[in-house]
Amino acid sequence: YGDTSRMYFVGTPSVRAKRLVDITYQSLVAGIKTVRPGATLGDIGAAIQRIAEDAGFSVVREYCGHGVGEIYHTDPQILHYGTPGEGMPLKAGMIFTIEPMINAGKAGTSVLSDGWTVVTKDRSLSAQWEHTVAVTDTGFDLLTPWPEGTGDYPAI
Repeated sequence: YGDTSRMYFVGTPSVRAKRLVDITYQSLVAGIKTVRPGATLGDIGAAIQRIAEDAGFSVVREYCGHGVGEIYHTDPQILHYGTPGEGMPLKAGMIFTIEPMINAGKAGTSVLSDGWTVVTKDRSLSAQWEHTVAVTDTGFDLLTPWPEGTGDYPAI
C-alpha cells in the first residue's frame, strides 16, 4: 500500500490560502526530516506543530497519520502535534504516513450530515499534504514521491 496527497489551487488563491498551503507543506517536510531510528513519534508531531503554530495556524487533532502494513490503516497513530522525546521510538523497518492537516483558524473539525465531508468548525481554510515514509538504518525513504515532481515546492 501507499498513501499520499498534495494540494492544487483552482484559480488564483488568496495570500492567506497560499500561505496556509505553503506552511502545511513546510510542516510535512519538517516532520519527515525528523524520521530516523531513535527519534520518537513526539518528535514528528512537535516538528509539525512548531511550524504551524509559529505561523499562526492550528493543527487538527481529530485526524492523524497511520502505520501502513498488511492492513492499510494500522498502528501506530502518527499525531501531528506532540512533545519532543515522547511517544514510541522509531525503528528501522517501520512504515507510516505523515499527513498534517493545518487550519487557518481554530483546530476543531465537524463531520457534515453526509457522514463523510469534514469541515473546520469555524469554517476557516484548511490544508493537507501527505507522504508515506519508511524508517531506514540511517534515516528515511520517501515511498510516495509524486511522478510529476513537487511543482513550486522544494523536493524532500
